[in-house]
Amino acid sequence: MGSDTANVFLLCLAWVAFAAVHSSLASLGLKRVTALHCPRLVPAYRLFYNLVAGLTLLPILWLLAYRPGPWLWRWTGPAAWVMNGLALVAAGVLVFGPAGYDLKEFLGWRQIRMGRESAEDLEPLRISSLHRFVRHPWYSLSLVILWTRDMNTARLVSAGWITVYFIAGSWLEERKLLARFGAAYRDYMAQVPGLLPRPWRILSREDARRLEGRR
Repeated sequence: MGSDTANVFLLCLAWVAFAAVHSSLASLGLKRVTALHCPRLVPAYRLFYNLVAGLTLLPILWLLAYRPGPWLWRWTGPAAWVMNGLALVAAGVLVFGPAGYDLKEFLGWRQIRMGRESAEDLEPLRISSLHRFVRHPWYSLSLVILWTRDMNTARLVSAGWITVYFIAGSWLEERKLLARFGAAYRDYMAQVPGLLPRPWRILSREDARRLEGRR
């Protein structure tokens, strides 16, 4: 086995391990087991989850930095301006856009401060401006950034794994959202695409508020 092939194998193995750990910790079943047997750990669960996710990314980042493999393509000239422009716009919207996420809730600080011992998320259904165009705006914007970069072997393998994981992760996430919000979220799914925005499937502000108000 050549060194490049071995590096690709190691990178794939690292991504599979990351996805397995990430998905297992995110599962509602494991959260409920934790809440049943160790309720005092539940407030710190989200923060622990984020820390573990960060640690499991470290070997992937090492492989990307030190075993990148040969360049497959690099944007030049007008194409580079277009790709970098798209990435900058996506990054700006990702950081500053009205995605409607509660960052304190996402990071886990709010759960610790409130001492929350519930396994289920308690946030209501929120449909932000970005969610009127696509159901998973953070995933969509991240994919724009990902696929507009110059690509070496390690980056391309990682881009493929991340794309697959976003597709699978969004499906798993929506199973939980359907269980929580029922018909309201099912109607939302019928009107708004998952990852790729489409001009003929944009939710109006009025319809978004109407869905938010349903129980």
